[in-house]
Amino acid sequence: MEFSAEQIAGMLQGEVVGNSQQIVNDLSKIEEGKPGTLSFLANPKYEEHIYNTKASIVIVGKDFEAKDSLPNDLTLVKVEDAYACFAKLLEAYNEMREKKPQIEEPVKIAPTAQVGDDVYIGSFTYIGEGSTIGNNVKIYPGCYIGDNCTIDEGTIVFAGVKIYQDTQIGKDCRIHSGCVIGADGFGFTPNSENNYQRVPQIGKVVIEDHVDLGANVTVDRATLGNTYIRRGVKLDNMVHIAHNCDIGENTVMAAQCGIAGSTKVGRDVMMGGQVGVNGHIEIADKTMVAAKAAIANSVKDRAILIGQPAIPAGEFKKSIALFRKLPDLAKRIGELEKNQDK
Repeated sequence: MEFSAEQIAGMLQGEVVGNSQQIVNDLSKIEEGKPGTLSFLANPKYEEHIYNTKASIVIVGKDFEAKDSLPNDLTLVKVEDAYACFAKLLEAYNEMREKKPQIEEPVKIAPTAQVGDDVYIGSFTYIGEGSTIGNNVKIYPGCYIGDNCTIDEGTIVFAGVKIYQDTQIGKDCRIHSGCVIGADGFGFTPNSENNYQRVPQIGKVVIEDHVDLGANVTVDRATLGNTYIRRGVKLDNMVHIAHNCDIGENTVMAAQCGIAGSTKVGRDVMMGGQVGVNGHIEIADKTMVAAKAAIANSVKDRAILIGQPAIPAGEFKKSIALFRKLPDLAKRIGELEKNQDK
């Protein structure tokens, strides 16, 4: 689809500087701009690229003032917040690309399942007995939705997702390809023959509204009760949430984090990539954890944690400073020992 600078400015309550009838039909990064594309400038580090970009329209902040000559055929759209406005356009662009309501063939929908209005269900999808699919839900091809599941309105389930029985998913969630929700928790106990006997996992997974799960996220069902992913949680690719965990509202985790069973993570927590968290502990609200940290014990008060095992950031910096001095300290100790022998 094509949009003029005037139309874009109208959508964003912005001001056109240049040709208001300039047309774009695609998006680009400012350093890789091409004629007919729309880009944006929000980070000052990239300002140099606006002076030679080939993009036709660039969204900039209201306070942007050119320090050099701009390309003659470049049109600017000045807005209050360039990044937020470009994100708004990306969302609109993405919605236009999404599938329109329809049920493709072949699809298997159990007789007792309920499907709402304006739903898209891609081919080779299975929806089990007693499941409910809300209005405006999109389920892309090759998905499995088990028995007695609920997917509320506006949620998007991308291709190849597996959702086991009794899972509840709220409104406006995005579940990316490869996710497995509701698989058995890791429950085994040694028997008299010293073999591991499986403990049945009969609980559920409850995912609240506005949750985003990246590709290949796994959320295990509870042994008893529920595993909770609370409202607004954002999990990056390949995050694992074990059985009976409770992940608090608006918490975010970067790729490859692993949360062991029955751990409660507070709200507004931020975790870098590959953080590991022990089971049966609690993490306080608004805790921040650096990448690769290992949390062994409960965090009772908001903290910034680094290291393995994770310790407060201030202590970690002092420890690193001492660690860097170890070769010199070892040398000095060696010299003292030599002098003592004399």
